Amino acid sequence: MTSQTEKPRLSLMRIVEMNLGFLGLQFSFGLQQGNMAPIYSYLGADEAALPILQLAGPITGLLLQPIIGAMSDRTNSRWGRRTPYFLMGAVMCTIGLLFMPFSQSILMAASLLWILDAGNNVTMEPYRAYVSDRLNEDQHNVGFLTQSAFTGLAQCLALGTPALLVGLFGINKDAIGANNIPDTVYIVFAIGAVLSLSTILWSVLRVPELPLTEEQVAHISAQPKTVAATLIEIRDAIVDMPLTMRKLGVMMLFQWYAMGIYWTYVTYSIARSVYHTREPVSDGFRSAVITNGTMGAFYNAVAFVAALLMMPLIKKIGPRRVHAAALVAGGIGMLAIPQVTQPHLLFPAAIGVGICWGSIMGTPYVMLARSIPAERTGVYMGIFNMMIVVPMLLNAATFPFYYRPLLGGDARNALMLAGVLLFCAAIAVLRAKEQPKVVLPATW
Repeated sequence: MTSQTEKPRLSLMRIVEMNLGFLGLQFSFGLQQGNMAPIYSYLGADEAALPILQLAGPITGLLLQPIIGAMSDRTNSRWGRRTPYFLMGAVMCTIGLLFMPFSQSILMAASLLWILDAGNNVTMEPYRAYVSDRLNEDQHNVGFLTQSAFTGLAQCLALGTPALLVGLFGINKDAIGANNIPDTVYIVFAIGAVLSLSTILWSVLRVPELPLTEEQVAHISAQPKTVAATLIEIRDAIVDMPLTMRKLGVMMLFQWYAMGIYWTYVTYSIARSVYHTREPVSDGFRSAVITNGTMGAFYNAVAFVAALLMMPLIKKIGPRRVHAAALVAGGIGMLAIPQVTQPHLLFPAAIGVGICWGSIMGTPYVMLARSIPAERTGVYMGIFNMMIVVPMLLNAATFPFYYRPLLGGDARNALMLAGVLLFCAAIAVLRAKEQPKVVLPATW
């Protein structure tokens, strides 16, 4: 049986196959980023209330990610340690995606978003841990940045497909259902449902988890499996959190608060600056949704390429400097987008956002994997992703109060604030110097 220190090296193609499930997972996230705010607006939501309506993701992440991570650390099933969570999450994602376009009210859309986000979160943390489990440390950067590359590719496809449906297949962008949701949304969400399940199945069948060693089996068997024990493990992991991870938390606060603002308000910024409208049911707003989808596809294509180029760059100059530079590029892009008045000029501005996004989804996990003990990989991946959802919760809790009085109710000002916050994140990550990995005592 393969021991934890004798993992077989995988070829690049096998690493690509093991991460193919990220294509479906991130296609789903891309659909949320590009469509949930407009869907709420089609159903009659107020613009200032959009962050609150997006609470499903942060709250489910806050509740589920560390719990699922801790549970997967203690799982030993016939299907593997992480695989049961991949499959359960994929099924939940598929259900949420299939029914979302049929929403008849804001409440129905919000409820389906809870299901969709729960599925994404059940899958995400075990998937991160799976890469750390399956690969030797010297292949971690390739493993995590392959996930980042798939993130860029998947979201490129998710955000770009509506424009392709209109431009290549002749779907009328103004054709809408009785709930004001365009036909393009029905089609692209159905595609996402198929990808969510099929790509996860491909990954787990083609690159199964390594069998656990006798020591790992004995360790898992000795751990209590109660809810209380799981919560205690999460508490203990937070108390014992490595210093590097604590410092990365400051960077995550700025980074993800900024991304939450961007995803919620970029369509509204484009609607104002390019199409001179703020009415969700107008032709100009629907054009802004399509334009943002095309721009989002472009910056995710940039993210795909950037993630691949970062693999050798991280080896040469280290992940901290690479990520800081990427965050600065993203900040410049977000400051530039609200100044643009012509659709084609959005794309140069989006290059910086793409570089930033390509790094966000991979580079911090390279730094994290180097600092956490292997025995707690799942729970620490879950806690690290709490550092994603907490800033988004803060965004939802605070943004509606200052959107109108401080930002003038103007989405363009919101995007510029996001750009400044990314500069703050770049400063924070440069302060997060890597510390030696924690070695737990033998009695742990």
